[in-house]
Amino acid sequence: MGRTNVPALDVKELTVHYGRRVAVDQLSLAAAAGEIIGLLGPNGAGKSTALLAIAGAVMPSHGEIRIDGTDLATDPLAAKRKVGLADQPPSLYEFFTLAEHVAMIAEARGDRDRAAQERLLADLGLGGVAGRPCRELSFGMRQRVGLAAALVAAPAVVLLDETLNGLDPHAARRARAALIAAAERGAAVVMSTHLLGVAERLCHRIVVMDQGKVVADLAGDELARLYAGGVGALEEMYVSMIADREAS
Repeated sequence: MGRTNVPALDVKELTVHYGRRVAVDQLSLAAAAGEIIGLLGPNGAGKSTALLAIAGAVMPSHGEIRIDGTDLATDPLAAKRKVGLADQPPSLYEFFTLAEHVAMIAEARGDRDRAAQERLLADLGLGGVAGRPCRELSFGMRQRVGLAAALVAAPAVVLLDETLNGLDPHAARRARAALIAAAERGAAVVMSTHLLGVAERLCHRIVVMDQGKVVADLAGDELARLYAGGVGALEEMYVSMIADREAS
């Protein structure tokens, strides 16, 4: 499953402030090549901010982030080339065609294999609309374009922020298959999601955040025992651990 003994993703004591508010508080997370991690937590838990910081899109207040052994702080361009991020909502170049958008992301990672890009788009059910401008795409198609941009050129780390939301059943099946294929070829995948059924089907590990902190990290036998509790076991664990707070 792994390519080397170096974690594909190694985050130590990541802290991000928005003014006086601590959005991410001392987050430490290592992900092996080939591992799919489900990042769960309520709205405002810090999941999106953590993903953006790992991708180099948000400046952390403290901490260390290494992408496949490359320090994001000391060599940001090299580290960012190894990361694929699908943010929410997807950041698309609206006047590019879908194919042009994905090709541009691939070239930024040093890859110009157009045949591979076409295969990826076909795998995600987007081959027939590859020439359409991104501004004309539906919500579900935009989600899939964001996923394609995160996966293209085989990054070492793939970060997804609610990317499987809003997909119809066929598109969701294609997206899951693409993520499994990415993990099998060695990517570490960290996916924020509220879709607990998707997390159960895909993830080798479940990490739960609340108020900027990791409050649970389940894998291996511990996760298997949880899943053995049957349908709804993950939801029961989640609601027993996370308070139902009103927005403030």
